[in-house]
Amino acid sequence: MKILEGKVALITGATRGIGRGIAEVFAQQGAKIAFTYVGSVDKAKELEATLSSVTQIKGYQSDASDYDAAQKLVEEVMAEFGQIDILINNAGITRDNLLLRMSKEDWDTIIKVNLDSVFNLTKAVIKPMMKARSGSIINMTSVVGISGNGGQANYAASKAGVIGFTKSVALELGSRNIRCNAIAPGFIETEMTASLDEKTLQAWRDGIPMKRGGQPEDIANACVFLGSEMGSYITGQVLNVDGGMLT
Repeated sequence: MKILEGKVALITGATRGIGRGIAEVFAQQGAKIAFTYVGSVDKAKELEATLSSVTQIKGYQSDASDYDAAQKLVEEVMAEFGQIDILINNAGITRDNLLLRMSKEDWDTIIKVNLDSVFNLTKAVIKPMMKARSGSIINMTSVVGISGNGGQANYAASKAGVIGFTKSVALELGSRNIRCNAIAPGFIETEMTASLDEKTLQAWRDGIPMKRGGQPEDIANACVFLGSEMGSYITGQVLNVDGGMLT
């Protein structure tokens, strides 16, 4: 039996990078998948086509930072799949700049997309999870949310907020057998990092104790652990998947 057999996972922002890696590994492990995207219609259709031979999968064009849209999304997923066992709040963006030059818009946008979206989706799924008396919520934070980073005050604040939110939700919902954890990726090599020159990439790798960047599958495997029964007694925790960056 596959590790996630019989479970339904809702993954936000799954058309590329870490989100896509999670969708692919979850499908391999037997989960049925609902995922969201905003503008990447072609990529969403391609992901559906790629994984439909492996599992039941459906993409929903929905903005996680929109409260009403998140509520509607969960209603539609429940109508289609009948349950939501795992929520992975993965959607996120960056708008980096030194604080001196950072606009109010860039601050507000990052908080809305990276932090409000986690509130919106978590708020929407807890009712069906409470009814089922079961569920695993996995929030994507970042090592930057723990250590901070120059030029990323908005991003660091949003990801630190995710950690505080995660711990609070774990305390509120533990008695209902609903777990809430966070994963803090380090330097993960995705389409976003592919635009960097090799010298810059190698400098990043050299600063990591394991001397390599992570892959989306590294994050996905951690999600499998926390989403499955293997992590059934773990809640309110932040798992660093960073090759030792913050050691």
